[in-house]
Amino acid sequence: MVRVGGVRNRCRTDDALAVLSILFFVLFFASLSLASDQPVSSAGMVRMEIFGKVLNSHNIGVGDAKIQILLDGTPLKIAGGKQHGDGDDSLNTERDGSYQVRFWLQAGLLTSESTLQITAYKPSFTKNSYEIKRHELTRDGENFLGLADIKIARTTGPAFWIATVVFVLAYILISFELLHRTMAAMLGASIMLVISYTFGTMNPEYHILSYESAIKAIDMNVIFLLMGMMIIVGILKHTGLFQWCAYKCYQLARGNVYMLAIILMGFTAFASAFLDNVTTMLLLTPVTIEIAVSLGITPLALLIPEILASNIGGTATLIGDPPNIMIGSFANLTFVQFAENLAPVCVMVMVLLFVFSKYLFGKEYNKAKVDDIQQFIIELREEYKITDATLLGVGLVIMGIVVALFLTHGIWHMEVSIAALFGASLLFTFGLLTKKVDMLELIEKDIEWATLLFFMFLFILVGGVEETGLLDIIADGVLYLAHGNLIVSICLILWVSAIMSAFVDNIPFTATMLPIVAYLTQVIPGAESGVLWWALAFGACFGGNGTMIGASANVVTLGIAESAGYPIQFFQFMKIAFPFMLLSVVVANVWLLLAY
Repeated sequence: MVRVGGVRNRCRTDDALAVLSILFFVLFFASLSLASDQPVSSAGMVRMEIFGKVLNSHNIGVGDAKIQILLDGTPLKIAGGKQHGDGDDSLNTERDGSYQVRFWLQAGLLTSESTLQITAYKPSFTKNSYEIKRHELTRDGENFLGLADIKIARTTGPAFWIATVVFVLAYILISFELLHRTMAAMLGASIMLVISYTFGTMNPEYHILSYESAIKAIDMNVIFLLMGMMIIVGILKHTGLFQWCAYKCYQLARGNVYMLAIILMGFTAFASAFLDNVTTMLLLTPVTIEIAVSLGITPLALLIPEILASNIGGTATLIGDPPNIMIGSFANLTFVQFAENLAPVCVMVMVLLFVFSKYLFGKEYNKAKVDDIQQFIIELREEYKITDATLLGVGLVIMGIVVALFLTHGIWHMEVSIAALFGASLLFTFGLLTKKVDMLELIEKDIEWATLLFFMFLFILVGGVEETGLLDIIADGVLYLAHGNLIVSICLILWVSAIMSAFVDNIPFTATMLPIVAYLTQVIPGAESGVLWWALAFGACFGGNGTMIGASANVVTLGIAESAGYPIQFFQFMKIAFPFMLLSVVVANVWLLLAY
């Protein structure tokens, strides 16, 4: 027993020595890590820290700008931040344009006559510097601190023209259906990146955007929102819910197809005002296709008015469309202010849409001939039944949770995509555990991968022209042409936003216009009412109706229709939607001029 106790005591001693050895090595390597940011001896040395932001002409931070520090013209080695890759004498700004550099200097080098020069450069921008004299530094113990905000102006160099040409050519391929829209966007995005990493490596003036910038340009909130809702809709459609909804809508319309279209448009607009309009269309599109097929008419006669209604309804509230969320956050505008100033116009435009739909699709609606409406309703009721009540019940509960999270996401500071993915994962798990859902079938057929990829590549395309300054040039043009006149400013912001939003994603364009509108609101007499914010909201949201890629809801709806065997060409959609977009913007323009 004594011998065993001795072994135990010796083991404890060995364990203690092992712990002490580990602690010694941890402290040793930690001291080496700390020492890497300072000289071997700090005697006669002073620690410098310079921080600030690199801004463009709109006072928006410029990410990935190269920062260098020079002392009387000599580059200094710096630490901290993201290294540029060509040495330790430069670093890149963060995504918001901020930077923080640290370095050590011999005390004797920093004299009263010394000048620290902070330079900032990025392709498609001019190089600019900020100089700090010795007496402008703030002393904090042994450290010297300096603040340097640097403005750099846009230039239209090779990168600008290449990005613009590639974007236009990709758009032509999409518009004329020369390539599938996903392949056209992929081709354009890959060309931008290849040029950036070949010609851009040899000459920075040809650098359009980095791989990191391209990834950041992809709005994963949109991608994950779409994916989550596609999964939910894909599972719910196996319960017979959408077929049953088709029967109920037809029953409510009592066989009148035009009245049915009005019911669908009204419901779409109302739902889009309080839910994301993409989510609304994901839910309604399968229902609409079922209704149209049962009536013997093309689903596009109902889907296109629904698309237009979804973008109109999304305009009415703060949470209905992403540009409104951005405007409300930037200008500190409330939900009530949005509803008071935008909803009346949206109601008028919806009435216009009812008339417009009758004029365009009246002949198609009249093709739906049903001899005995009551008998047809009975047949629909028998054919379109709920096939899986258990899965439907669980699905509706989960969908209710997702909708509640959508409505309150501002309280939790949570992206709407998180709510969609949460609901999709819960419902998917339930379906797999109960063997009510085929995982491979759902992944292969119900998730519109072509649509998701199109969005990703389109985000990169728009990111390229945004990085090289095309959107900034347009915003500067609005500022220049306004000349301080309120009426001109209202019309310019409204129409430029509408036309641009019809052809490029309205989110980056809205972000570019926010500081411009804020400046005009401060300096133009009468603009303090906020009318310019409403002009931007109307333009960015209504403009999405102009083309089939003008808004996310358009792309998603038409992608589902295409997979169901009902494709529509770019100009075919534009021929219908663009004139209505112009009419809706005219109504908004008249309202803004009369009301303010």
